[in-house]
Amino acid sequence: MGIIKYVKEEMKIIKERDPAIKTPWEVFLYPSFRAILRYRIAHKLYQSKHYFLARWFSQRTVRKTGIEIHPGATIGKGLFIDHGHGVVIGETAILGDNVTLYQGVTLGGTGKESGKRHPTIGNNVMISAGAKVLGSFTVGENSKIGAGSVVLSEIPPNSTVVGVPGRVVKRDNVKTPREDMDQVHLPDPVYNDLIRLQQENEKLKEELQQVHDRITKLEIS
Repeated sequence: MGIIKYVKEEMKIIKERDPAIKTPWEVFLYPSFRAILRYRIAHKLYQSKHYFLARWFSQRTVRKTGIEIHPGATIGKGLFIDHGHGVVIGETAILGDNVTLYQGVTLGGTGKESGKRHPTIGNNVMISAGAKVLGSFTVGENSKIGAGSVVLSEIPPNSTVVGVPGRVVKRDNVKTPREDMDQVHLPDPVYNDLIRLQQENEKLKEELQQVHDRITKLEIS
């Protein structure tokens, strides 16, 4: 891909997914733009077995942007990293097309594997701020991972995941993450469980009170 075509595509992606952008030329100020562009160069060096140069190039990028993308990672088109500081993408990670990552996201390994150690992220996946996806498994396309989640196992397509460890709380998302980039208003299964327990507890208290009232009436009579 030529540099002019690449810049035009990045302008379109950032304008589509970041409401803060006011002019197309702001793309040149985005750390993610520089990080992804430099990753593409480092990845070419890595594929040509120039491993030292590739890592040297990528490490310079980390110092300049705060975004660490290993040159061995495989990344499709349309990656968007919002803010981006603290994002880490491991060597054997595979990202499909139109993936969105927020600040503090880690696509890492567990430290116990060899070979393919990092996750595979399907097309149109959104991973919210501070989420960690650790291990060699697949996050299915059109899925959304909530802020601060820790995902340690396979995620089916079209799923919403929240929690530590991450749990699927919604299946068959009506909208793709690109259509609905809300990373806050997601189902909270822990909160729902607490509400249900509270309701059950109130019901038990009422039943106990009714039993107590009956016993009191019998004693009086």
